[in-house]
Amino acid sequence: MPIDVRTRVDRFRTRLPWLDSSHCFSFGSHYDPANTHHGLLVVSNDDVVHPTSGFETHPHRDMEIVTWVLEGELEHKDTLGNTGAVYPGLAQRMSAGRGIWHSEKNLDPVRDVHFVQMWVLPDTEGIDPSYEQLDINPQLARGGLVPVASGNGLDAAIRIRQRHATLWAGRLTPGEAVVVPDARFAHVYLARGTADLDGAPPLAAGDAARLTDAGSPLLTAGPQGAEVLVWEMG
Repeated sequence: MPIDVRTRVDRFRTRLPWLDSSHCFSFGSHYDPANTHHGLLVVSNDDVVHPTSGFETHPHRDMEIVTWVLEGELEHKDTLGNTGAVYPGLAQRMSAGRGIWHSEKNLDPVRDVHFVQMWVLPDTEGIDPSYEQLDINPQLARGGLVPVASGNGLDAAIRIRQRHATLWAGRLTPGEAVVVPDARFAHVYLARGTADLDGAPPLAAGDAARLTDAGSPLLTAGPQGAEVLVWEMG
């Protein structure tokens, strides 16, 4: 189908004392051979990490990892010496390359941190690992879709090592409409709010639409607005 909608209740879910995570694709102990990726996107996890907890130091290899925080702050540390808080509107990318270790913690004693973490396959394996972050709140405030991470050299976007992928984000006001990029594959994730996507049932927070040669459908935010993440992939 050109547009395949997967609702929040359809997703795999991991619940631990410190974590509530839902997975768009097979992840960890959850495996479905018919649901391992869409285009180049192999992981899209919607995570809530509870106060004073988080992911202990662990390794990654040959993956482009983009983290988008919705609420709270996520403390990042890695073996390259990078450390700091990732907050809403701060685009963050980690290229795992030939190997990197990192941790992600919620240091707040009271508040949860809510974020979406996405992994895409690199176009070159075995590169030196690297890290980049960029505050794009001013661009988001102007409306529309804003490039977050891209391998195409787009302005105002952090760079990923995948020339066939671009992540767009939008904080849409009530009734605001944007055009989903025309691509071989696109993945539309509604992080917050509600929206209508041409050719699909209404979307609610946590729903995803997988587009395959679907053209450029219009996405329109609902009465409370919407925050959306869109992967455009060749």
